[in-house]
Amino acid sequence: MKKQHQVPIAAAVLLIIFAVATAVYMDQKGGQVSGNMASHLVRDYSPTTGHSDAKVTIVEFFDPACETCRVFHPFVKQLMAAYPGKIKLVLRYTPLHQGSDQVVALLEAARLQNKFWETLEAAYNSQSIWVSNHSAQVDRVWMQLGGVGLDLQKAQADMHSQMVVDRVKQDIADARQLQVTKTPGFFVNGKPLVRFGYEQLKQLVEAEVRRFY
Repeated sequence: MKKQHQVPIAAAVLLIIFAVATAVYMDQKGGQVSGNMASHLVRDYSPTTGHSDAKVTIVEFFDPACETCRVFHPFVKQLMAAYPGKIKLVLRYTPLHQGSDQVVALLEAARLQNKFWETLEAAYNSQSIWVSNHSAQVDRVWMQLGGVGLDLQKAQADMHSQMVVDRVKQDIADARQLQVTKTPGFFVNGKPLVRFGYEQLKQLVEAEVRRFY
């Protein structure tokens, strides 16, 4: 092969490689989670609220010790209320703060008693009491659950059970697979929220609602 032809061919190969790499990057960052990765979005035990037949699913990877998660929680509920029956919310545990792995274990133990959402609300409402210097104090959470109706003794035993430990580990592993490094991390019908913000989340949700309804 003549030398003058080698440079254009090499350039063309580099352009193809760049195009493929760009497409992969966009699929991971701005596209839709698909294929084997989609299995990491939702597990059969994941806490879910909203109509089971809703065509728009928000998956939120959250940390109960995360202040931004607490602030966004009512915003997500407002979005669901704006489109009754059209949106369901799935929560995934992502304990990034020190000590919050124990708090999510408590939440999962509460879910076994069908008290997950009440316990989450109580935890968020008292977050300033049990989170100090970005560290979660699970002992302080227990004192905020008096009105939830939780069997505290059973919950304390369940949160240390192998099943609960395994579920929390699975959620952490799924978050890593999906490259969730901050909370809250949102996916709407498998599409990641690339630019974080309430308006951005609202726009993504509304686009999916328009697409299916």
